[in-house]
Amino acid sequence: MGYQRTHSLARTVWALARLQHFALARRQLLGLGMHPQAIKHRVAVGRLHPVHAGVYAVGRRELSRLGELMAAVLACGEGAVLSHGAAAELWGVCPPGGVEVTVPPGRTPRRPGIVVHRAALTAGHRTLRHAIPVTTPARTLVDVSPFLPRDHLERAVNEADRLDLIDPERLRESLGELGGARGVLKLRTLLDRRTFTVTDSTLERRFKPIARAAGLPEPLTQQRVNGLRVDFLWPDLGLIVETDGLRYHRTPAQQARAHLRDQTHLAAGLLPLRFTHAQVTYDRPYVEATLRRVAASLSRAT
Repeated sequence: MGYQRTHSLARTVWALARLQHFALARRQLLGLGMHPQAIKHRVAVGRLHPVHAGVYAVGRRELSRLGELMAAVLACGEGAVLSHGAAAELWGVCPPGGVEVTVPPGRTPRRPGIVVHRAALTAGHRTLRHAIPVTTPARTLVDVSPFLPRDHLERAVNEADRLDLIDPERLRESLGELGGARGVLKLRTLLDRRTFTVTDSTLERRFKPIARAAGLPEPLTQQRVNGLRVDFLWPDLGLIVETDGLRYHRTPAQQARAHLRDQTHLAAGLLPLRFTHAQVTYDRPYVEATLRRVAASLSRAT
């Protein structure tokens, strides 16, 4: 009977460890029925490896990045969630950085290597990703907003949209629930309908101010036209602009597809205009002058 109970406990512990990227808290082991002496024995023989106070790596000392993030949340106790830059990393909208965790007000955990924030998060601002408690995409973007330059914040918002985490319109609506949170004003300004459009790349973000300087109104971005997704569309002018980054337009097959796209739009009565990475990045005056002449010609035609 004792053997069966021990074997059953071991299976339960390993199942939880796999779910949590091989990071477990002492309180979880005790909650599953493991005796404190059994925990101490497993540490002594190398089955459990201390990571933080009361948190262990299971089986081997090294944790994956997901395991490190899970261990940080476990180390900060009940109600803790991954947040700020670490949450943005987990959602895939910002590059890896430090480890940040938010805990309920009144809690003051101090853990080496973990930046701890305090906030009263509602259930609507907490979720799970890869089984790790984390702030929602909207809350995450608000939290990182004060610490990111505008272009980096715009890139994070665009990446969240590209990954289907949250689109700019839903993000804008969600800010009403976070009116007092630091970072809301900066993010709201970015999302202002008059100035923000969704783009997919740094190249496209470089193109937008050139178009403005050429006197063009704000375009629609990432629209489906003739069954194809286009970078920029001015429906009143019948103008489509594509910006070709080196990453996506190197091979002959890719170039042939670009020609087919342009021919499809021409056949539908639209004018497709294509600029290269080098033109947008290093020859802004040429791009601006071309846009100005094309816009003038199309305005006369209409």
